[in-house]
Amino acid sequence: MHCSSPKMVCETKIVAEDHESISGSKKDAIIVSSSQMWPSLSGSPSSSPASLSGVEGDFKKDNVYIREFHPSEQEVVRRIFYEGIMERIPNTAFRGLKHQPLIQLIYGIFAIICFVVTKSLLLTCCLPIFLMGMRYYFSRKVILSYLECALHTDMSDIENYYMKPPGSCFWVAVLDGNVVGIVAARGNEEDNTMELRRMSVDSNFRGKGIAKALGRKVLEFAMLNNYSSIILGTTAVKVAAHKLYESLGFKHVGIIEHYTLPGMTHSILERMFFQLRYHRYRLQLREE
Repeated sequence: MHCSSPKMVCETKIVAEDHESISGSKKDAIIVSSSQMWPSLSGSPSSSPASLSGVEGDFKKDNVYIREFHPSEQEVVRRIFYEGIMERIPNTAFRGLKHQPLIQLIYGIFAIICFVVTKSLLLTCCLPIFLMGMRYYFSRKVILSYLECALHTDMSDIENYYMKPPGSCFWVAVLDGNVVGIVAARGNEEDNTMELRRMSVDSNFRGKGIAKALGRKVLEFAMLNNYSSIILGTTAVKVAAHKLYESLGFKHVGIIEHYTLPGMTHSILERMFFQLRYHRYRLQLREE
């Protein structure tokens, strides 16, 4: 299968659950301070700013460490990413339908036509099951194609794609010696923005503030590297994911309806049973 370039396929995917201050001129340039955006994870009063000169800026909270990716963790990182994206299949197929009023209307017309033609209440009642089955089939088909591309581009060589280029990085969250979360950042020197991407948390370790800690690490990295803003894009359906971004200070700046993923064929059946809404977020760190 032909895959688009890494820049095209590396859309941010986030599995969400439900600052350190910067000294000197960098702090003065920040529009929104971290203390204004984020309460303490434990709900306690904010602690004094920590030094940035620790062991590679690692974050610790309730035995959770946020540290840079090591090549030996490639497989577990790919597993967390894969499982997080696979959760999107039922969410996109079923929950996503509530954001598609036109498709709902078309499905309703199908039901009416089915009853008029067959005069069978049983067949008409079975039609929604068939339609939901088709939505699940096409959701799985498209998302698996996306995963194939992603796992053969940036997620196939994290070291070279994220760790070596300047202005980019990849972090893992470690709890009790196990990698339980991931996030990446990739800088764009042309417009001085940084993209947050590939955030995901193992489903067995959610509800511990890990996703928010990962997001804070990206913000800290962007500020230290003097980026003016952080952007992200997501097709997440769950409200919790969007609340997470907002809690980190991101502002919703637009939606792209009928978003296209690598591997989509744009056939009539695919358009009928698979739709995506792509949400764009931005966090302005300082004025240009």
